[in-house]
This record gives sequence, C-alpha cells and structure tokens, in this order.
Amino acid sequence: MDAIIFGDGGLGRAIEGALRARGDSARLIGRPATGRHAVAALGSADVVFEASRGEAVAANVEAALAAGVRRFVIGTTGWDDERSWVETLVRDAGAAAVVAPNLSLGAALFFRLVETATALYGAVDAFDPFVVEWHRRTKRDRPSGTARELVRRIAAAHPAATPDDLEVAVIRAGSSPGMHLVGFDAPGETVELRLTARDRSAYAAGALAAAEWLLRGPRPAGLHPFDPVVDELLRPPVPALA
Repeated sequence: MDAIIFGDGGLGRAIEGALRARGDSARLIGRPATGRHAVAALGSADVVFEASRGEAVAANVEAALAAGVRRFVIGTTGWDDERSWVETLVRDAGAAAVVAPNLSLGAALFFRLVETATALYGAVDAFDPFVVEWHRRTKRDRPSGTARELVRRIAAAHPAATPDDLEVAVIRAGSSPGMHLVGFDAPGETVELRLTARDRSAYAAGALAAAEWLLRGPRPAGLHPFDPVVDELLRPPVPALA
C-alpha cells in the first residue's frame, strides 16, 4: 500500500508506524505553511489517511482528489459543518471514504454494546442514560466525536430519549488518549459501560482495516461509516474446499 497521511500528530504517527511495520510506503505530511497543500507535491497514493485538524479536512480532501487519490480514511473529528461539502467533493469525483469518529475495533463493538444496553435499560423507566468522556487537555472538540456518536446511538435506541435530553460530561485534563463511559442510573443502582484507550495503536489498526476494505472494492462513491468494515472483520471465514 502506498499511503499519504495528513497530520503529524499522535494519530498520524501511529498510522505511519503501523504502515511501515508491515512494509508499506507511508508519507507523513504536516500542516502546510501556506494553509493548503500543493497538489503537485502530493503525487499519487492508493489511500489517504486524514488525521489532521477539523478545519483542514475539506481542503486536504480537495487537494488529494485533485492529485488523483480516490480512497480516503478520515479519522479526524470536528468538521461536522463541512461534512456535506466533503461528501459532495468525494461523490462527484467517484471516490470513496470511510469516516469514523473512532476507528478502533473496540470502540465499534462498544457502540453496538451500548445500543443493546440502551434498548434493555430504556424499556425500564427508572434507568436514566448519561455519557462521560475524558481526553487530553489539548483536545479541541468537546464533546468528542466518539461521545457525539454515542449520544446519537443512544437516542436512536432509546424509546424516549433525544440527543438534547442526554447529559454529557466532558473532561479535558492531563494526557489521556480517551475514556468514554455510558451509564444508566436508577434510584437503587447504576450500570456502567466503559471504554478506555491506552494509546493510539487500536485507532491505527482500525484505520488500516478501513483502508484494506476500500482496496478490496470497488466501493460506491461517497462517505461510508466504519460499520461495514467491522462487519467484514466479524464475518466467519469461508471454509476451504476439500
């Protein structure tokens, strides 16, 4: 795989390390001095990994499309206001992108556990759902993209809750790579589900799985959630013919 990685922060470097560890080509590109990447300097790539900042996503995708890239894995958060524009750019170019606020397999399965738990506890009036998330002091978006996705899924699975009803507590302190807790509180007891990241290796592994899913394509043009990637990973292998 020949890959370009936009963003030389923690996630970008983790993806670069994972690619190089398996012998793939990886070009890590930080923020351009001019504010936009020069198309001629990008060259071609099988996949672009977007791991920069929310305000740079649209410009980075546009530059990569102009350079001929047609597969993207976007793990950056904080660009919701630009999502419709990015989706138009990708679809019009006949490209495909996997987009997720959290690319770890553990988080993807955590989302599904939360949906199941919400359906169960939501059927009982006494249990009130809530979300707590804690990230490093320097993380800019609050709540995190993962927390917003949890809220969306809880509201969809709960018979009465709406996104505006849910209480979300946000902590920005220290150097935590990410902790998300979903709780269901009743007068006599509390049930908690917790996901804690120790480092960014799980995010990098999921990013590579998303890239492999795109490369096994072709995939329909547009933005795709991480769920189809996870579904393929969970699918039992086909037995070999005797």
